[in-house]
Amino acid sequence: MRHILVPEDLSAHEIEAIFAISKDLETKYAAGLRDALLPGRMLALVFEKPSLRTRVSFEAAMAHLGGSSVFLGADAGFSSSRESVADFGRVLSEYADAIVCRSKSHDTISALAAAASVPVINGLSDYCHPCQALADIYTFKQHVGRIAGHTLAFVGDGNNVARSLAVVCGLLGMRFVLAAPQGYEFDEPFRNHLKSLLPNAEIVETTDAVAAVKDAAVVYTDVWASMGQEKERARRLEAFAPYQVNEALMKHCPDAIFMHCLPARRGEEVTDGVIDGPQSVVVEEAANRMHVQKGLLAWLLAK
Repeated sequence: MRHILVPEDLSAHEIEAIFAISKDLETKYAAGLRDALLPGRMLALVFEKPSLRTRVSFEAAMAHLGGSSVFLGADAGFSSSRESVADFGRVLSEYADAIVCRSKSHDTISALAAAASVPVINGLSDYCHPCQALADIYTFKQHVGRIAGHTLAFVGDGNNVARSLAVVCGLLGMRFVLAAPQGYEFDEPFRNHLKSLLPNAEIVETTDAVAAVKDAAVVYTDVWASMGQEKERARRLEAFAPYQVNEALMKHCPDAIFMHCLPARRGEEVTDGVIDGPQSVVVEEAANRMHVQKGLLAWLLAK
């Protein structure tokens, strides 16, 4: 049994294997075929936070694979005074073959995985978003073919998505550059973790957005204030204003593709001209959440 709580729970070889399964299933999907690899299997979706892409892509993936899913929101009592996370996880494991958890705290997902007797997949936490990063790099692979040796420039906050991308890029030999204002870069514990986990990876931090994107094959951004950071919003808007991904910035990398995990705050971290422009692959990127998660579920559960 495997849990996927952080991207480094997978090796480079395993990521490539998941991508291969995802591509096979995506090709069949495009041809109108649904490969029912998981008949009768049940996926539980335990969500503390709102979701469009993560929830629907996992539900669709499970349906296409011949299984079913059940969504558990706040009314299920997860991570509340109603019962312990351990009791919740032990009981839910008796009903489901796997659990996807989207939680405000990464510690909560870790506690759920410690109690569960079925695989737990992180559907987003304050620390990381592994499924998003896998779909992002899969999307890049579709466009370029070869992952290693290229550069992904993340312009914005060193947040959960940036951390996940840094790890996946490092595992697959892709250069990662974070362009963030001072005080919003990766924290020291995560830097130390990266050095220990990926000593040969090329992971760069800078305050210069233009320098970051000049050699990039991918320019990526995310919202400047995530859920739970509403009180910091005004301060963050001021700090990140020079880091908007706009037409002027993208002129420094005319061959790069643009990515955003969505939802976007148009006019803040990205302009309409970029997100709707010819370099943008955000809709394809979102679609690939389903294909890659289908590959991940098949890899985890299919015999």
